[in-house]
This record gives sequence, C-alpha cells and structure tokens, in this order.
Amino acid sequence: MATLTERRPHQSILARGFGLTILDRYLLNEMLGPFLFAVGAYLIFWALNIFFLAADYIINQHAPFFLALRFVIFRIPQATPMAFPFACLFAALLAMGRVMGDNEVTAMRTAGIPVWRIALAPFVFGFGLFVLTYMINEHLVPASVDLSTRTFYQIIYHTNALPVEPQFFRKDPDTGNVFYVSQVLPDNKTMEGVQVFKPARYGPWNETLQAKTATVKDGALVLHDVIDTRYNTNGFMTSQQHVKSVTVGLPLAETAAQFMANTSADPWTMSSKDLKVRVTALQDEGIGGSTLGSLQINLAQKLAWPFACFIGIVLAVPLAMRFGKRGRTLGIALSIFAFFVYFLLTSAAAAFGRNGQMNPYLAAWLPNIIMGVTGIVLLWLEEH
Repeated sequence: MATLTERRPHQSILARGFGLTILDRYLLNEMLGPFLFAVGAYLIFWALNIFFLAADYIINQHAPFFLALRFVIFRIPQATPMAFPFACLFAALLAMGRVMGDNEVTAMRTAGIPVWRIALAPFVFGFGLFVLTYMINEHLVPASVDLSTRTFYQIIYHTNALPVEPQFFRKDPDTGNVFYVSQVLPDNKTMEGVQVFKPARYGPWNETLQAKTATVKDGALVLHDVIDTRYNTNGFMTSQQHVKSVTVGLPLAETAAQFMANTSADPWTMSSKDLKVRVTALQDEGIGGSTLGSLQINLAQKLAWPFACFIGIVLAVPLAMRFGKRGRTLGIALSIFAFFVYFLLTSAAAAFGRNGQMNPYLAAWLPNIIMGVTGIVLLWLEEH
C-alpha cells in the first residue's frame, strides 16, 4: 500500500512527465469514465431541449433543416461552463464513492496516507478542467453563440444580421466625444437621430452636432443634414448653423459593425476583454442600474463558472468519503442535489447583484465561496 504514492521506473512517458504516482493514476482513471458520461448526458439534454425549439420552426415555418441543425450544434458550447462543473462533481462523487465503498480509502489511511494526499489527484483534475473550461468559454463560446444567434435570425427574419438596440450611448475614451443614436435601420448601416457631444476644456460641451441620419465610412461617422451648435466657456450658445455633412472619428476607429455591436451584443458573444470594455464604457457614461449590474455579473461569471469545476471536486471528495459506502445511487443523488443547490444560489445571488443590493462581483462568486468553504470544512473534519 505504501507504494501507491511512489513513482515506478516503468511508468509511461505521459505519467512520468506529469509526475503521476500509482495512486494518482488509479483515481484519475476512476474519474475519467463518469466525467465523460456526465458531460455527454448534460450536453445531449441541452441539445435536445434546443432542438425542440428548432423543430417548431422546421414544422410550422418550414425552416431549412440544415439551418436548424446549425443553430442547435453551435449553441451546444454555451452549456460547457455549467456542464463541466457538474461533470466534475459527478465524477468525484462516483469515483471516490466507489473506492470508499470497497474500503480502499480505509486501507490507504491505515497505511498512513493522509486525506489531503488522497484528494490531490482529484484536485489537480478539477483545476485542469477549470483551465480548459475557461479557455472554451473565453474563445470558443463567443464565436459559436454568435453564429448560432445569427442562424436563428436567418431562420426567423431571413437575415443573418443581429438586431441593434435603439437609443444607445457610446463614449470615445480618447477624445471624450459622446455619441447618441436614436435608432438603427434594418440594414444595420444607417443610423437615425444621431447626436455627437464634444467636451469643452472648462465647460460641459464645446460643440454639439445633431444629424437626421449618419453612416460609417472608413473608421469615421459621416453625419448628414447636421445642425452644428457652438458654446462659449460659460456654456452659452454662441452660434448655430446648418451644414450638409460632418465627419467625426469613431471610438478607436471602429468599423460600423463594431460601433453598433458593442452596444447591444449578447454577453455570451463577448470575451472577458470585450465585456470589460463594455462595462467600463457604461461606467464612464454614468449608466448604472440593472443593466450595468447584469453585465458586471456576466463578467465575473466568465471566471466564476469555470472555477466551479475545482469547487465541485473540493465539495465532492469529502461527501464521497462520508457517504460513499452507501452505494452509487446515493452518489448520483448527491451530485444532482448539490448542483441544484448551486444553481439556486447562483440565481438568487445574481438577482441581488443586478438590483444593487449586493456587489455584482461578490454575487457571482458567492456560490463558489459557500460551496468551497463547505467542502474545505468537511475535508478538514474527515482528516481529523
């Protein structure tokens, strides 16, 4: 039994490369099967749920089957931030419950192997899945959800252009210019009711431009049919004239798609970097409330949800050691119950965070904190 934590000279190259002992490889092999099963089951359930929605459009609106299938397939990666943590919890409960049920953990502890050492391989497994989930959520999910959403609008409205929210503000961090757009026409290129506010050095505004329409060309906003108003340092109007067109640089020389997409994009279609830019822009514009709170929660969840892979392992290992002898059925029930509690905590904390009753970043991490502390306490009690 003491050789379980020793490295054997005939280990494979992969095992030697990661410094895996017999115990580590044994536990990882026990976890791999349940993990793959849980991921597959979760994603299949997710895909079937979406396919029922797509089937309605196939039958009632005669949508092409390949479009509906593309909509479903590219929506699946969106489930990974929740599927992987659930699978980690499920795998740890079943694997550790199995070795506990066969009294193997008892034998290891009798041989002098501490609980923390037994749990090391599952912890490394959970941390590795956290990194993988974060990379998927950061790089694959935004592009995949964007394509799926465009496919949905192609099915419903026969166009792959995403809708743009009316009445939005943007601020150029370099020049301080503030842009206001009343609405965007269906071509997603022409804007109506556009206003540009240019800040003064010692006052609120030096110049304001009010245009009936505007278009984007070569990284600049071309205003048409413009009323140009100038102000003095005291904020009083000094002149006003009507001009045919005025060209104003866009924030960071954005394209038309970037300028408008950053105002209404689904948080699932944005990386952490893009979402942080959006949050900062709203804060600079003085816009708060539930809109800012929701985006801040979404930004924090970009990291908090993947990290739940590790938290799931921390919680599952002591639960399995405590209840593992009662069979796999209890392990499955515990994993479903724990995931349900985590989901309820996530929903409740997010509601408080959106309404300003709790710091949004704390709200996003609170379920991990509660579950993680519970797991650490249970593990400490199991060790002692």
